[in-house]
Order: sequence, then C-alpha cells, then structure tokens
Amino acid sequence: MSDHVERIDRKLLHAGTIIDMYTDTMRLPNGDIETWDFIKHRTGAAAILPILPDGKLLLVRQYRPALDRFALEVPAGARDSISEPSIDCAYRELEEETGYKCEHLTPLLKLRTTVAFCDESIDIFLAEHLTKGERHLDPAESIELCAYTLEEALSMIFDGTIQDSKTLSAILAYQTRLSSRAK
Repeated sequence: MSDHVERIDRKLLHAGTIIDMYTDTMRLPNGDIETWDFIKHRTGAAAILPILPDGKLLLVRQYRPALDRFALEVPAGARDSISEPSIDCAYRELEEETGYKCEHLTPLLKLRTTVAFCDESIDIFLAEHLTKGERHLDPAESIELCAYTLEEALSMIFDGTIQDSKTLSAILAYQTRLSSRAK
C-alpha cells in the first residue's frame, strides 16, 4: 500500500483572528476520498515555565471558554507575527502575564498541540533566576498567579486538575530535566 495522501481541495470555512478553519478533501493511499477538518494557527506560540526563587512553579489561572471553566496553565501567548522569534514572544509573555523577567530563557521542548486537526506549534521555555517587573495584561485578560511545588504540580496533573497539554508537557519535561541533572 502506498503512503501517498493527496489534498484534492481545501475550502476556507472561517477566517479568525488567530486561527483559520478549513475543510480538506483528501485522497487516501487506498484511493478513498475523505473530508477532514483542518485548523491553521496563523503564527504559532510560545510558553514559559517560570521557576520562582523558592523553587516553586509559577502558573496562571484563567477562564477558558472552550472548557467553560478556569484552567491552570504555564504563561503563554501567540507570536505577534510568523516571523517573530519564539524566544522574543516568550520574554514578552513572561513579563506581560506574570510581571517577572529573566535574563536567559532555556529551550525546554517544542510541542504540536493537536496533530489530528490543527498545525499549532508551541515552543516552551524554562525561565529561572527571575526578577520582579511589572505585569502588562491585555485588556481581555484576567489572570491569577499561582505558585506550586513540583510535587504539587505533578499531583495536579495526575488527578486531572491540570489538563492543558502545553502545561503538563512543560512540567513533565522540567521534572525529567531535574532528574537528569541529579544523575
């Protein structure tokens, strides 16, 4: 069987501010024709796992309409443009959402959030040696800062409190990094 998949057609259903929604008509390797949904993220994003001087992880709590509830997440935001380096976005979002700055961000991992239907890419950075700055929230943002030990954050992943993919990926990658340093 061939691995060749061919897009026969793509129709724009909705052009949004950060995403565009399409319907793709695809020819599968066996010759069948299928219709797939596709969401294009216009710019990609950056996320940051800030580590406070006491070793606690700084998360943000904010309302998410897709879940119809508040969620605990690492600070994050969309890049201003496709050409903006992710690290520049990460420095900006760290200060905007938390009021903290750092001199050096360490790349932690790259994440594709939902590969079945979306091309969103998030570069996740580790922020240590933080200094207090000033928050600059966007007008529509209402964000509460929350600090947790690594053990508390891991417990919240496994009890289902933290479900956001970028957040649990960042926390688990950080735990792995710490374990590697200890060896």
